[in-house]
Amino acid sequence: MEVTAAAYPSLTTPFHLRNLSTSSSHLCAYKGQSLVSSSYKHAVLRSSYSSAQNGFLCMPRKKLGVLWAYSDLKRGNLNRPYYDFKLHNYKKLSRSVLVRSELAGNGAPNSAYALSEVKLGSKVRGISFYAVTAVAAILLIGPMLVAHPLVLLLDRYQRKFQHFIAKVWATLTVSLFFRIKFEGLENLPPPGAPAVYVSNHQSFLDIYTLLTLGRSFKFISKTAIFLFPIIGWAMSMMGVIPLKRMDSKSQLECLKRCMDLIKKGASVFFFPEGTRSKDGKLGAFKKGAFSVAAKTGVPVVPMTLMGTGKIMPSGMEGILNSGSVKVVIHKPLQGRNPDVMCSEARKTIADTLSLQG
Repeated sequence: MEVTAAAYPSLTTPFHLRNLSTSSSHLCAYKGQSLVSSSYKHAVLRSSYSSAQNGFLCMPRKKLGVLWAYSDLKRGNLNRPYYDFKLHNYKKLSRSVLVRSELAGNGAPNSAYALSEVKLGSKVRGISFYAVTAVAAILLIGPMLVAHPLVLLLDRYQRKFQHFIAKVWATLTVSLFFRIKFEGLENLPPPGAPAVYVSNHQSFLDIYTLLTLGRSFKFISKTAIFLFPIIGWAMSMMGVIPLKRMDSKSQLECLKRCMDLIKKGASVFFFPEGTRSKDGKLGAFKKGAFSVAAKTGVPVVPMTLMGTGKIMPSGMEGILNSGSVKVVIHKPLQGRNPDVMCSEARKTIADTLSLQG
């Protein structure tokens, strides 16, 4: 919303005016009598997206009538004040209009939704999605718990069985709601070869999408997520790496653990943006993932995720829109310069996003 000042000219005879709320016309007539205002400026609210259609919209502080001082031009005398309740009620501006105006004026196309515009079907799909994923998690946590001692004994670092269970869980969940198309599978390293995987981050659904790929890479997650029952247990058994945000010591420990896992044959996965994009645009990349790859000598595998942000926008995790997801796996990058690899990976992902539109 933008705030502008509306000026009202005066006639020769000044009149006092309080709680003024007027339209764009400077002089109004009411039943043969002139409505006159003194030289007066006050702030009015104009709709940021359709000022031509809506004109000036005023929001008075108190729910009082609009006070007009009017004169009878024929008699030339000043009459008593008149409260125009109809004009006041017409000019009242509801809170919902203000909220809609702010949502319409900010953000990127298809990335923001007014609350009133969220379809009932999207809300129902969202509830169904979480119901399905919860039931699937409850059913599959048992096999993970039973097999975990053997996994630690025989496959302590890659934990392929636990990742297989996670793939089943993600596939059962998403297959009922949207389709995933993979492109460039030939660019993936061999299943047992360690690598650093990176991709853009649009939505909560990115994790589900990547788990369906069936690779045993270790995600990095906030420590608070590990406190959730079932999901937190599964993450611990899969070997997900905890991270305390805004804690430099935790960040260093995270990078050291990533390098240790890679040296022992495991792969790691980074979202170099650090968080989900709020407007669908690709953010700046941090160099941590590329430093790990440069120091350990493993390739960086860039991946582009498309469609997850439209199905479940960031900040609106309670809904699930219809749509499909596409994952493009790019050719691996190899090198010893983290800056160069970071720039190349981001450019590759950005170009793919722009081409797909």
